[in-house]
Amino acid sequence: MQPDLILLNGKFATLDRANPNPEAVAIADGKFSAVGDAKDIMATKGPKTEVIDLGGRRVIPGLIDSHLHIIRGGLNYNMELRWDGVPSLADAMAMLKRQAEVTPPPHWVRVVGGFTEHQFAEKRLPTIAEINAAAPDTPVFILHLYDRALLNAAALRAVGYTKDTPNPPGGEIQRDAQGNPTGLLLAKPNAMILYATLAKGPKLAPEQQINSTRHFMRELNRLGVTSVIDAGGGFQNYPDDYDVIEKLHKNGEMTLRIAYNLFTQKKGEEVQDFDRWTKMVKADQGDDLYRVNGAGEMLVFSAADFEDFREARPDLDAGMEGELERVVRLLAERNFPWRLHATYNETIDRALDVFEKVHRDTPIDKLHWFFDHAETITDRNIDRIAKLGGGIAVQHRMAFQGEYFVERYGAKAAEATPPIKRMLSAGVPVGAGTDATRVASYNPWVSLAWLVTGKTVGGLRLYPTPNRMDRLEALRLWTEANTWFSREQGKKGRIEVGALADLAVLSGDFLTVAEDDIAHLSSVLTLLGGKIVHGAGDFTKLAPALPPPTPDWSPVKLFGGYQDRAQTQFQKVSVSCGCANSCNVHGHAHAKAWASDVPVSGNEFWSALGCGCWAV
Repeated sequence: MQPDLILLNGKFATLDRANPNPEAVAIADGKFSAVGDAKDIMATKGPKTEVIDLGGRRVIPGLIDSHLHIIRGGLNYNMELRWDGVPSLADAMAMLKRQAEVTPPPHWVRVVGGFTEHQFAEKRLPTIAEINAAAPDTPVFILHLYDRALLNAAALRAVGYTKDTPNPPGGEIQRDAQGNPTGLLLAKPNAMILYATLAKGPKLAPEQQINSTRHFMRELNRLGVTSVIDAGGGFQNYPDDYDVIEKLHKNGEMTLRIAYNLFTQKKGEEVQDFDRWTKMVKADQGDDLYRVNGAGEMLVFSAADFEDFREARPDLDAGMEGELERVVRLLAERNFPWRLHATYNETIDRALDVFEKVHRDTPIDKLHWFFDHAETITDRNIDRIAKLGGGIAVQHRMAFQGEYFVERYGAKAAEATPPIKRMLSAGVPVGAGTDATRVASYNPWVSLAWLVTGKTVGGLRLYPTPNRMDRLEALRLWTEANTWFSREQGKKGRIEVGALADLAVLSGDFLTVAEDDIAHLSSVLTLLGGKIVHGAGDFTKLAPALPPPTPDWSPVKLFGGYQDRAQTQFQKVSVSCGCANSCNVHGHAHAKAWASDVPVSGNEFWSALGCGCWAV
């Protein structure tokens, strides 16, 4: 067979133990047709075969995120200012100030997760006063993890919160001495107040949502991601909020493979939700680009144990088991797999009681059901999951919240959160993902760095050496291991003959770069089914055209997505706040904060590592 494409001169990490280090690969009809010696593969070259020399770069299978809110995230990506990866609060606020200047009414400046205060040199969040100074007229909504949201005065007016607005169940509108809202919203411990407030903001027009989703997919391609399992989400109703992704699929504009889960939307009506949906679609319905995966991650509202490690573990309702059983029985009887959000072992313990009860009547051990998160799971419950044929999808939430966990439970308790090696030794399928875009960044390399180094993004070492993954183990969790969770084993996740030709050519060698450089990797060439979906550097001209982000004021157009510490990103931020050269007002360069890992001393914002140009 004459291949469509041959890739030469790459260091291929195939993850195929029988063929770990080939010289070249050939691709035909969207699949790997040959993986082996360059001489043999070049002998099959035809007149229409394209040949790409990879210049000795590391090549990996396309990354698979087993837990990302891609569909909801795509609808909003173009109107969200990303603080993911920004190393100082000063630079983050400079970005916010610039964005506020160009965002027209009635739109907001939204920073919707993906960051933590611990990543900043200043080791803190902005104050409400600082946000008001940076954006006196444009509504600003800043979501920090699952614990809080910061709103400026303009945003409080936009959402209509006054001294007469009551606190919702499980949430708090912080007030001043006169009872007026300050702009701080707290999840205590229910995050619904945060998301319900965010939902009050304007939406993009349908054609802009299509553009936004395409840009979010391309951003993930830039980072080497080729497949995603969508975990549903609040305010993401089926089928209404799936119209955009359906259109992109129909029009052949998907640059990611997406398997989606259906997330219940109505408290008290969960059974009705799943009864209706399982009559509309069947598990695995669709094709290799877009398909139904199952139910969850929310099955019943009473089982939701939001992780906010600043707060004590929430006690679930006494009636949770009965509500969960009704849903799980329905799903098991209709052969519809599920996933369940569960942070704490106590939640997992109670859920397993239900799963075991259902299993006695309707076996579930072939369904590929699984728990998400499982940071504090015990050995006993790992073994119970193994016996029931379940899996565990882990995410790098501890990279963003590890400091809070240690503060509440101690460093010893944090040493295996989650205990991945114990899960693997028990024979439980384990896969990795991000849980982006709100509670963590969508950047897979931040997750891979966390798995390998055991460090938070703030630099705290959580895990001792025995609890950390070697690089190939971590890569397997992000590739072939994740195929179990979408029931696609053998179809993708490795570079081998017959597998879907999804791969990423990296900016640096993941297997040899310094540990602290792992989080800064990206892809310079990404292929989906043998087609180029992203190119950078030497491969820029090979990348397919993408319309510019819309609307014109989009933060993506001004700043892009994930903000790395590279010089190009420093230039964007420094230009945006008007001090591309040394700041004459405060006498320093942005680059000091950009390049430094050293936290400032004291609590004063106008420090040697910060820049107050946004407030001038």
